[in-house]
Amino acid sequence: MTWGQHEIWHTMRRTGRTLNIGGAVAVPPGATAEQYASMLAYLVGRHPALRTRFAFDERGEPVRQVVDAAGEVHLEVVEGDTDADAEALRSRYEFTPFDLAREHPVRWGVVGRGGALTHLVVQYSHLAVDGAGIEAIVRDLAHHGAEHPPPPSGLSPLELAARQHSPAGRRQSEKALRYWRTQLAGVPAARLAGSADPRTPRFRELVFRSPALHLALAAVAARTRAETGHVLLAAYAVALARVTGLRPVVAQVLVSNRFRPGCADAVCHLTQPGIVVADPGPPSAPVPFDELVARVWTAATAAYLHGYYDPRAHRAMLDQLAAERGEPVDLSCFVNDRRGQSTSGAAPTGEAARAALGQSTLRWERELPTYDGSLYVQVDSDGGAVQLGIWADTHAIAPAAVERFARELEAAAVTAA
Repeated sequence: MTWGQHEIWHTMRRTGRTLNIGGAVAVPPGATAEQYASMLAYLVGRHPALRTRFAFDERGEPVRQVVDAAGEVHLEVVEGDTDADAEALRSRYEFTPFDLAREHPVRWGVVGRGGALTHLVVQYSHLAVDGAGIEAIVRDLAHHGAEHPPPPSGLSPLELAARQHSPAGRRQSEKALRYWRTQLAGVPAARLAGSADPRTPRFRELVFRSPALHLALAAVAARTRAETGHVLLAAYAVALARVTGLRPVVAQVLVSNRFRPGCADAVCHLTQPGIVVADPGPPSAPVPFDELVARVWTAATAAYLHGYYDPRAHRAMLDQLAAERGEPVDLSCFVNDRRGQSTSGAAPTGEAARAALGQSTLRWERELPTYDGSLYVQVDSDGGAVQLGIWADTHAIAPAAVERFARELEAAAVTAA
């Protein structure tokens, strides 16, 4: 198995979630089930990740991936014609675990009535692909129907596993783990102290949409010549320190690893966590924001370079560190910035960012009994706004503190702009 497969399997086991990944989209008028069946056959035949099953040991742990040379997958046709019908199918696909030993890790269904389709619904096992892997699948659909399509340009999971299990792969993993250990050496083990307002279900999602944050990140990025993701991480550090008193701030960032040779178009799971440690300074002597952005830039770059390792060795390293300290290291805060970086257009002004503050919206949405980490921040673009989906463990941080964290993050960026 690949490191990415081990990584996501451990997360699935730890959280009890399927972590199936995909969505539902409207289809153009006149689309037929036969067309989508042809696309599905093309993709599964072309990409080994989509016809992979897993062999398990007596403890129920996957130990080997098995790529089938032949077999069947099914396109499900569901009667319906509304967004609600598509969402019901999407939800069923997402929350039904794959039988990974017997089932191929892909589910496609079409929704329509009387032969007229309205939606395509897709879900994949996260052991097969990550978000960038789905983007590679979408790009490859451009070759569907070609008489002689070019061969897939990315590594297959089996090729990736061979590379990772080579001596060079082991050296890469060992180097990454030395970096993690060095970064964690100066971080106190105790992190989020707990909540006086625990809820049931335990995990809740706060959705914060901010045009002001979008403008502020762009303004500071232009001034500092950083990427907006680095500016956001700096504002994140300021906000979390203000709300929790934690210093330094530690975040696990999701590293796509697509910059590695042969990985840009690989249909597989490559994403792993990297570590960013940033200290915004005490309230009495805060680090100037532009300087903090520069420090975060350096830390994030190093995190990306060292976010590629054997997860089993990584967990052993963390266990050893916990034994030395007498308490576990808390790595429960995550940032997953899913936006593409854009540098087009004139940079906004700080005044424009401040003027947009009144347009921000904040609402509580989904509730789940389990999630990953104590504070998991998903960052997306939403038109001319940044949208934060903040999943919080209300037993570790109170809902009111989560709302304040979102506001403080926005305020830190706007003030800097």
